[in-house]
Amino acid sequence: MIQAKRASCITSVQSREPYLFGKDILIGIIDSGIDFYHFDFRNADGTTRINYLWDQTRKAEETSIFSREDINEALSFSSREEAYAKVPSRDFSGHGTAVAGIAAGNGMESEGAQRGVAPEAELIIVKLGNPGTNDFPKTTELMTGINFCIEKALEVKRPIAVNISFGNTYGSHTGDSILETYIQNAASVWKNVICIGSGNEGASGGHTDLVLGSGEVGEAELAVGEYDTGISIQIWKNYADDAEITLISPSGESFVIGDKGQGTIQTELSDTKILIFSGSPTPYFAGQEIYISLLPKRDYIRTGIWRIRIQTGSVSDGTFRLYLPSESAIGRTSRFLLPTPEGSFTIPSAVQAGISVGAYNSRTDSYADFSGRGFENLSGTIWNKPDIAAPGVGITSTKAGGGYGEYTGTSFATPFVTGSSALLMEWGIVKGNDPYLYGEKVKAYLIRGARKLPGFEVWPNEMVGYGALCVASSLPT
Repeated sequence: MIQAKRASCITSVQSREPYLFGKDILIGIIDSGIDFYHFDFRNADGTTRINYLWDQTRKAEETSIFSREDINEALSFSSREEAYAKVPSRDFSGHGTAVAGIAAGNGMESEGAQRGVAPEAELIIVKLGNPGTNDFPKTTELMTGINFCIEKALEVKRPIAVNISFGNTYGSHTGDSILETYIQNAASVWKNVICIGSGNEGASGGHTDLVLGSGEVGEAELAVGEYDTGISIQIWKNYADDAEITLISPSGESFVIGDKGQGTIQTELSDTKILIFSGSPTPYFAGQEIYISLLPKRDYIRTGIWRIRIQTGSVSDGTFRLYLPSESAIGRTSRFLLPTPEGSFTIPSAVQAGISVGAYNSRTDSYADFSGRGFENLSGTIWNKPDIAAPGVGITSTKAGGGYGEYTGTSFATPFVTGSSALLMEWGIVKGNDPYLYGEKVKAYLIRGARKLPGFEVWPNEMVGYGALCVASSLPT
């Protein structure tokens, strides 16, 4: 943590003027919850630094929103068990606790512990509702979580930096999904910054592109591993492009899929159930999705090489983007044989108004290969993702249940940027240097101050955006 803060030029703005620690700024963590009993989230007198904790997993008839007063009453008890009886919300995975510790932990859990980026900021915590099996939290749950954070910040008239350290691969990756449209609009309400991780799909093999001219044929090969109980494939294309899409099983059986909004189709190939949805444009998206789901007739789907063959007619765009579910949902055994790492960032990090965060190894000053990438052909244009990179390898942070652990992933790079956004808003709004330092202005300052990493010739690029986080250089001189 010490090394990562130094690499991010945070130490220098805290050891001397302007002494930025996030005072009077709120940080919203929308994640798996928080260990509110952990001393890193308490003041020196033992009271909580959490303004609100909303546990969306609680039943409708149960109390789900806990105030600062509720949490302080829980902390007045002498044991965790008694505290949890008063505020029955736990972070079972520990993910949200670690994220919060990087953004705003104050190091009070043990002597000599290193503080997070904005240790004087206060917190608003949203524990996202329970996902289904091998699924992610619902879009509506995340949207209501964002609304809750901004609404509470507006009530107390404090700026807020919101952290979203999760994503999934479902969507067109063009920044115009319903969720991303919502975030785009939410970013214009009150004084906020929304920071979103680019995901850990850079090396997963879960994405490939086929770029075809009129009358051409291309194939994507999908290796399905043993004991896979189901897998889905998304194909995103220009609705105006004519194409015949054929799914071919490992045994050579095939099925031709129409591409003009035929609705849901069911068939079977190689003892595997096939569900196909051929969609059409929506009010939010002008392109087209073709969704293929492979389901077992018995226990597992057919192992081997499945092929998606695309034969075009007349095309104007000719780009076909194929995505699998996130690696965490399907494991490492199923992947495209010729993956395209560009465009592997997760949703909702494609939204223009958010600050999209990739990960790098701050010890070696090198790109972390798992970090989700943007589209190579968009580098250098106004729409580039990720925006910036932050330390995301071997980061020490708070652990649910007490103490500290080590974490790796863009989930843990993102709170470095969230906490740093809080520092910039403190400098601008709280200290009176710039009352309009929020939103896109914070992003612009962070981009301007980004440190160029070795090994890259083009900036911005699809791996680390405009460079590595450097707070001291981002402050106006």
